[in-house]
Amino acid sequence: MIKKILLTIIILITVGLVFFFIVDEPVPQGKKGKEAELLADKMLNAINYDDWQNTEIIAWEFPGGHLHTWDKKRHFARVQWDDYTVVFQIDSLKGLAYKNGEQVSSSEASDLIQTAWEYWANDSFWLNAPAKIRDGGTERQLVELENGEQALLVLYHGGGVTPGDKYLWGLDENHLPVYCKMWVSIIPVGGVKFSWEDWQTLSTGAKIAQSHKGIIGLELKNIRAGKTVRALFPESDPFSELDSYLN
Repeated sequence: MIKKILLTIIILITVGLVFFFIVDEPVPQGKKGKEAELLADKMLNAINYDDWQNTEIIAWEFPGGHLHTWDKKRHFARVQWDDYTVVFQIDSLKGLAYKNGEQVSSSEASDLIQTAWEYWANDSFWLNAPAKIRDGGTERQLVELENGEQALLVLYHGGGVTPGDKYLWGLDENHLPVYCKMWVSIIPVGGVKFSWEDWQTLSTGAKIAQSHKGIIGLELKNIRAGKTVRALFPESDPFSELDSYLN
């Protein structure tokens, strides 16, 4: 039995090492400046970035049972998973937490809000990472690929859960993202590639890629958006209690 366990461990280590040396890529060399910013403009235009900016609220389902509602105008988020519902202000991380509909103590709420924020930071990136290429603390570089095409390398010097991450965006002839290669701290292999496909145009006009295929597959479901909160939630404001709590 012990020999079988050791053999399994050796096999897993061997497969991991082979995967690392075959797949691992260095970060490509790019050039920042006017041409990189021009490519970034074309990429943002392709995803209807102005319409994304005018999208006040959006809701979606993320793999793992995370249900999100994001009020972009007020910087509010609601994250639901298992028995928990957490509503919080994204900038201050002030908010309320509930378990089975009952509000939890402030000490427990603090941990739940932190967890909810980490879920939101990761899951909202997958929702519309191309729209974040000019976030604070970012740098953009133009990369000339071996096939003669151009790609956009985005470096995150600050912000988010894992500052220091780098993303290379491959674009189609209309400058719409088709894949993203990643150099991130949570993945030990550099250059892991995920597709950006199954594009959906929201009711607000913004474009969102629903499917991402790579070492694992990610599919966002039930994406809904509105230019106002009432457009998406005509009956009541899902953040009314949080708004009262903060004010």
